[in-house]
Amino acid sequence: MALGPRLDLRQSQSLVMTPQLQQAIKLLAASNLEIETFIAEALEANPLLDTGGPAEPSEPERIELAAPAGEDATADQLMLAGGGEGDAPLDLASVDRDWDTGDGEARSLRDAEWGAAAGSGGGDFDEMPDWEQLRAAEVTLAEHLEGQIGALTDDPRTAFIARHIIGLLDEAGYLAQPLEDVADDLGVELFEAEAGLALVQSLDPSGVGARSLAECIAIQAREADRYDPCMAALISNLDLVARGEIERLKRLCRVDDEDFADMLRELRGYNPRPGLAFAPAETGTVVPDILLTSNAAGGWDLAINEETLPRLIVNRGYYLELNRGATNKESQGWLKEKLADAHWLIRALDQRQKTILKTAAEIVKQQDGFFRRGVSELRPLTLREVAEQIGMHESTVSRVTSNKYLWCERGTFELKYFFTSGVASADGEGASSAAIKARIKALIDAETAKNILSDQQLAEMLQKEGFDLARRTVAKYREAIGLGSSAERRRAKKLASAS
Repeated sequence: MALGPRLDLRQSQSLVMTPQLQQAIKLLAASNLEIETFIAEALEANPLLDTGGPAEPSEPERIELAAPAGEDATADQLMLAGGGEGDAPLDLASVDRDWDTGDGEARSLRDAEWGAAAGSGGGDFDEMPDWEQLRAAEVTLAEHLEGQIGALTDDPRTAFIARHIIGLLDEAGYLAQPLEDVADDLGVELFEAEAGLALVQSLDPSGVGARSLAECIAIQAREADRYDPCMAALISNLDLVARGEIERLKRLCRVDDEDFADMLRELRGYNPRPGLAFAPAETGTVVPDILLTSNAAGGWDLAINEETLPRLIVNRGYYLELNRGATNKESQGWLKEKLADAHWLIRALDQRQKTILKTAAEIVKQQDGFFRRGVSELRPLTLREVAEQIGMHESTVSRVTSNKYLWCERGTFELKYFFTSGVASADGEGASSAAIKARIKALIDAETAKNILSDQQLAEMLQKEGFDLARRTVAKYREAIGLGSSAERRRAKKLASAS
């Protein structure tokens, strides 16, 4: 058979994302404030676009979640209403796939690198913190440390040396000056300077006063009662950890794969820069995208926050004026293109608004108990559950809930907050991780200085309440909400009682 070049015709089908469709998907993931910036740029680029008031002078477009009169609404009774007909909407459902549009939508929620500062701050899980009041550090690291000294020593000389050392700490909580120089500057013996440093290193947050990363981690490991010979060997070889020489580390620590993996997880859970928790922070204001209010029927009214979302219209008068002056095909083509772009953008924003309201309405329906009774009623919820209920793809729900905030009487919450994993419970329906964290916090808040609960005791108490949790899971949840170990809490209670 002879070999040679030839031409063949073949037919195939493929789904191609047009630039407009890509733009519509990006608009769906953007917050209202980002949309406002986008609209400002569109107004500059398209002379036919203009800002105007609501299309109808009455109520803004709204979805109402109503309940039968005279009854408290339950999740099953909440019904979707509203959504009038308008211009043909963009069919985003037809391209509901996890497209990689190049805009980095799959963003990480946390920095996974162990070397990043892990500033820990507790949250009130009975009521989530108000995002409009994100705090800057009100107390400096030095003030926080000095306030603890009086309750831990009655030796004025040691206290004086400790306060001097606190003044030398950098913002990460490290002592960069050699201890010999500190002793010379104060005219004291080296052992007295060491006693002052030991006092500083016993203060909260754990790890302050360290002279190296290894010492900082070792202090925290001792505080957590995890500083055994194996962990000591691991901490002494942090350079090998950074280089990823796992086999060599396992030989030095004399542990197997499972134990080494646990040790590495614990190591990465420590804070390498504890002082940064008290560094000044810029405060920001989160503007809600969605407003949720209760209505007279016992249900909910859900509306887009139009104060941050300008309404676009086509300036018909200006279009007619330009059309009269368009005497050639080139100018007429340009004018038609701008008119089509304007209509498309208005439809895209309208479809975005309806999609957000539809998704938020289903979230409110599923989490009705939370909005009525608090975080203890927060149920496990996944993106797939919401997507199936509203007839959209999971990736679309993910985009809709990204960078969007909902305001209700309980505060301002990111839509992602309502999607929580679940743990097994006695009723068989499961409980959300947020509800479990709230219960753990409530149990710890009820502690007394003489009765500090260990993680094992917390796990046993939760099991009696119907939550199937292991001790390590309790410890993970406790650390996630910024609560210290039993030793740290015992010391904090003593300091509080002494003051």
